[in-house]
Amino acid sequence: MKLMTRLMGAAAIAAGTLASAPVFAEGGTLVIASTQVARHLNGAVQSGTATAVPSTQIFASPLRYDENWEPQPYLAKSWEVSDDGLTVTLNLVDNATFHDGKPVTSEDVAFSIMTTKENHPFKSMFAPVEAVETPDAHTAIIKLSQPHPALLLALSPALAPVIPKHIYGDGQDVKSHPANSAPVGSGPFMLEEFKAGEVTVLKKNPNFFIDGRPKLDEIIIRIIKDPSALLIAMENGEADLYPFMAGSQEIKRLEKADHLAITADGYAGIGPINWLAFNTTSDKLKDVRVRQAIAYAVDRDFITKALHRGVSQQQRGPIIESSPFFMVPDETYDTDLDKANALMAEAGFADGMELTIDYIPGPKEQQQSVAEYLKSQLKKIGIDLTVRAAPDFPTWAGRVGGHDFELTMDIVFNWGDPVIGVHRTYLCSNIRKGVIWSNTQQYCNEKVDEILAKAAVELDVEKRKALYAEFQQIIAQDVPLYTINSLPYHTAYDKKLTNVPTGIWGTMHPMDMVEWSE
Repeated sequence: MKLMTRLMGAAAIAAGTLASAPVFAEGGTLVIASTQVARHLNGAVQSGTATAVPSTQIFASPLRYDENWEPQPYLAKSWEVSDDGLTVTLNLVDNATFHDGKPVTSEDVAFSIMTTKENHPFKSMFAPVEAVETPDAHTAIIKLSQPHPALLLALSPALAPVIPKHIYGDGQDVKSHPANSAPVGSGPFMLEEFKAGEVTVLKKNPNFFIDGRPKLDEIIIRIIKDPSALLIAMENGEADLYPFMAGSQEIKRLEKADHLAITADGYAGIGPINWLAFNTTSDKLKDVRVRQAIAYAVDRDFITKALHRGVSQQQRGPIIESSPFFMVPDETYDTDLDKANALMAEAGFADGMELTIDYIPGPKEQQQSVAEYLKSQLKKIGIDLTVRAAPDFPTWAGRVGGHDFELTMDIVFNWGDPVIGVHRTYLCSNIRKGVIWSNTQQYCNEKVDEILAKAAVELDVEKRKALYAEFQQIIAQDVPLYTINSLPYHTAYDKKLTNVPTGIWGTMHPMDMVEWSE
């Protein structure tokens, strides 16, 4: 009865009617409001926040991470890394079972890692993994072709769900496996209902391997596509938590609700960057002086303070500023129209040029609004900019992935470690026509490739920082793209909720400790 009441209430809000605030029994229900639609629930083969939020509740992973970027035990109660960095041994708990009662073993861990390596879009994540040995049921030994400093992070909830071999190892294509929409995991919650684009209902796993968890009885992820209806749901208590909120109007409005708390914590691992990308092979943009001129013409301060109403932060380089590997490059391209015009003249474009800019349809404040601002701003340096809209995301992705663009706004995630989310944008080998969020700028610098190759295998943190510092200096000079701001992701939640996840993965993390204070 309680479940039906919650779902009917959310539907009523989506229809524009009001409903009374829910009453919770012991344990209680958490309703998450979202605009993001998950195609399915298997994070081993699908990236993105829409899949990761439910996936990390259904599937457990070898490790989990705290807010200080430190790995913590999960399915692996302990782990060891060999001195040469080529072997990582996971010592698994002996009491974990899948939701169907089958035990979780090292065979499942090995199968999951290799399946993710073969099918996940983040190819660098497990690229050095050659094999996973299973000498006994509770020991998994990962063998690497080279040291991989990002490996432990890649074994955390948002990236490495442990999926059951006895279900997914049946010979069917794992990307289209029917279990992706009816998954069996070993996480704190079990799937009860999944209607793509509508609702996901998760029930408490009574046999979860960590005693006393989860605290909640159920989690309902409700898709409310109308932004106004979603805000009303949060204001009226029909929804309890709204993650990945990035619009300044949304943030400012929900800040006024007395029963809600708003936090920007919990997104450091995601590292979402809003940037202006250049097609570096274009006849007009292949001259670095033109790209530098455009960078000098853009005013980050105006974008973050005026267009974004002060809720977003400036981003001055290719690695998210919340990362321990970020450093401020010598050149950050503070607005200087005189320098911009001089560079345009040096490049032979004193009389100006015409360019076209694309943008991702949907997040208007971060994309379309900035593109339209650039149209007026670049006119000051002689550039006549045409803003080209796309009717939908696939159209935009097809243009940019197909290298059919000159300038484009874009949003790209760092995904915790640069090896996972940064390298893909700059490696010569990752210029892959038809693949969005690869090196769509077609930027190629052999020195950058050399530095990133060294950083990918360097286990000493300070030496890695030095390598990434050198990388960031080169990118600042070459300007294959101009970073503008980090996305102002916020989470709004009912103040009676405790232990709302604010670690590096935010709500893409098991919510086994979330509970109601009343």
